[in-house]
Amino acid sequence: MSEPSRMQMLTEFLQQNPGDAFARYGLAMEYSKAGKTEQALAEFSKLLELHPDYTNGYFMAAQTLERNGRTAEAKKMLESGVEAAKRTGNKHAMSEMAGMLEELG
Repeated sequence: MSEPSRMQMLTEFLQQNPGDAFARYGLAMEYSKAGKTEQALAEFSKLLELHPDYTNGYFMAAQTLERNGRTAEAKKMLESGVEAAKRTGNKHAMSEMAGMLEELG
């Protein structure tokens, strides 16, 4: 019998704990790494709906969008992320997202 994948473990964990931000972020990242863009974006979207101040979610969702040529959507995600970072006083996240936004033009 094979070991369950990280993706499977996170999915099962989220079935029991749907509001767990860290697990949802982890699952979104696993989907993104696996090239499953739509699943990744769906998880990022759910994460940010439940936890609108989870600043890393905006940044990584924007990176996923940009990698897939969806620059306009990435910019919007970054703008929302900068607002979240301002709300939470997360200067590091704000500077990372502002930098990426500048790079995207």
